[in-house]
Amino acid sequence: MYSNRLIFKTSSEDEIFYLKDTILVNFKHNRNGVSSSELNGGTCDLYKSVFNQHLSQDKIDYLENHDVCEYLINECRLMEIDSNYSTGLITLAEMNNLSIVSKSFRNLEVTSISTAGVRTNASKAGDPSSYWQENGEYHFGTINIIVLINANLSKSTLIEAFMTATEAKTVALNNLKIPSQYSNGYATGTGTDGLCIFSNVDSDDKITNAGKHSKLGELIAKSVIESVTKAIGKQVWITNKSQSNALVRLNRYTLDINEFYNDLDCDKEKFIRQLQKDMGNQDNVAITTSVLNLIDEVENDLIKKDDAYELACQIKEKCRSYPIRTLLDYWIKYFIH
Repeated sequence: MYSNRLIFKTSSEDEIFYLKDTILVNFKHNRNGVSSSELNGGTCDLYKSVFNQHLSQDKIDYLENHDVCEYLINECRLMEIDSNYSTGLITLAEMNNLSIVSKSFRNLEVTSISTAGVRTNASKAGDPSSYWQENGEYHFGTINIIVLINANLSKSTLIEAFMTATEAKTVALNNLKIPSQYSNGYATGTGTDGLCIFSNVDSDDKITNAGKHSKLGELIAKSVIESVTKAIGKQVWITNKSQSNALVRLNRYTLDINEFYNDLDCDKEKFIRQLQKDMGNQDNVAITTSVLNLIDEVENDLIKKDDAYELACQIKEKCRSYPIRTLLDYWIKYFIH
């Protein structure tokens, strides 16, 4: 059995342990739930535990030629938990970068446990696919979320909670302006996310709505947003501060920067030094964002290209930084001229 350390206990006495490379939650009460895992996935009337596990390279190599469900069952055996009543998620994110957030109102409590990595796999729903599946194929999760609710929810309400949590994850990504790696849009998740939600079937507090208008839905959303935001900051160092940068914003609409510098008619070293000084200036970030918003409007057929181009040029001219203004001119001409 793995050595373990208790790191958190919910008001329902659920115990969260940090193991060798796994976060394990042992339930104090009987729980039903919804899981995206290949182990006891879908809806289930009785869960006794859930885990989230970091995949080492050895485990990734092993999984290339083995069944995922069998692998998860074996991990349950190693942790001495019953695989018939457990479910689990797997990811490349490190477990020491997890985030646990609880939100409560009167006797209602929601706890969200998240790990998240979005550098290479962030994507927007509807982006071009990166693979297709034939005869079964496995891809590990990047943003994994476990949500514990101390109230009693039916299957349909659990599904509604699942929807609310999924939307909340997208809010967290949009708040941080996380770009998709497969298009010019903002990411709504990654291509390989995992989510598990559980309620307490022993509770007398039966709740029938987990949508955005309900207090339960509010607690789910707030806990997921905060938990995912903190987990992203821990795992990949993306924060509100790091995203407040003109170059970071421009990177969403990727161009060949080497071609830009090859055509640059000035002292390139001096240009780059000044750019490094100017890219975090709040005026420059705001102007850059305004120009990119116009490009978005054109991409989504919400504004005519000629009108967007004229307005973008006017906004660009308000920029006092020569390097930022020059970059904006390059982006504007390429995308909306």
